[in-house]
Amino acid sequence: MSIRIAVIGAGIMGQDHARIIAREVPGATLQLICDPSPGRARAVADQFGAVDASHDPLHAIARADVDAVIIASPDDTHASLAMAAISAGKPALCEKPLSQSPDECLAVIDRETSLGRQFIQLGFMRRFDPSYREMKHALDTGLIGRAVMMHNFHRNVEAPANFSGQMAISNSAPHEFDVARHVLGTEYSAIAVFQPARSSSTGVGAPVFMVLETRDGHLVNIEVNNNAAYGYDVRGELVGEQGSIELAAPVQARVNRHLHAGHRYAADWRPRFADAYRLQDQAFLEFVTTGVFPAQAANAWDGYCAASVAQAGIQALNEGRRVTLHSLATPALYLSRQGARP
Repeated sequence: MSIRIAVIGAGIMGQDHARIIAREVPGATLQLICDPSPGRARAVADQFGAVDASHDPLHAIARADVDAVIIASPDDTHASLAMAAISAGKPALCEKPLSQSPDECLAVIDRETSLGRQFIQLGFMRRFDPSYREMKHALDTGLIGRAVMMHNFHRNVEAPANFSGQMAISNSAPHEFDVARHVLGTEYSAIAVFQPARSSSTGVGAPVFMVLETRDGHLVNIEVNNNAAYGYDVRGELVGEQGSIELAAPVQARVNRHLHAGHRYAADWRPRFADAYRLQDQAFLEFVTTGVFPAQAANAWDGYCAASVAQAGIQALNEGRRVTLHSLATPALYLSRQGARP
């Protein structure tokens, strides 16, 4: 039986999920597109062959002809819509962040733990990216020995007019917070944040440089530069005691011209992580079908951990000091990483 999926939000990410569900995930039916703009919801539904369109997300989640939900609405709606999906007894793939508030994340976690199963798969899609997966495999199999350091940078073409250093930490960096934690298999113990003196005179879109310490003695650095100008660029290197492994972004072609050779950078994240999004959505469908939470995927607890690190990072930036992290013990539900249906 085909799984009927509602996509909440018809913006960039909602449209991408709609396309993947409609065209790249066998066994799924794009049942519904929901957006506050009825015209946009209908246009996206027609474009990707959805059965219906709606403007009311709570009604969309509760509908009897919807089996599962993808939440791609604005960030500040994620936690409340995740709670609505849990109340309806329906699995949801929620774009990051679950919330920028650790307390809101904990409310979702408390609801799941009270029911004894996981409903929320969180959209930290880099866990499914083939290059990050190979990096983690190299560490887990001992290929590079024990991990020592992990270097990361995350660059965008141009920041929006209101984008601050705090937003770089709370909005951009959580992808690195999560994937470095996932690859290393550890928790963070402290964070320090720096900004270069030579940056935007207004502070808008100024780069941030973060240094994180883990409980197991690793150092993780993360550069976020949302005004890099030249293109979207994510790189990373994991350094071990016996070698290192670097991410290799997919490059489809190289141009040789005027004594130069090179490749073009994408304008945003979608080409770089196209495989990751497809594999993530396929894993979500398997989760809905089997009730078993994907071992590779991020869950609500991972969302809480990322939000907590971001909150500490903003404090470190504002106060100009290293901030110690005091995270809670992982609830048993998230240690097993399974959510079998009752």
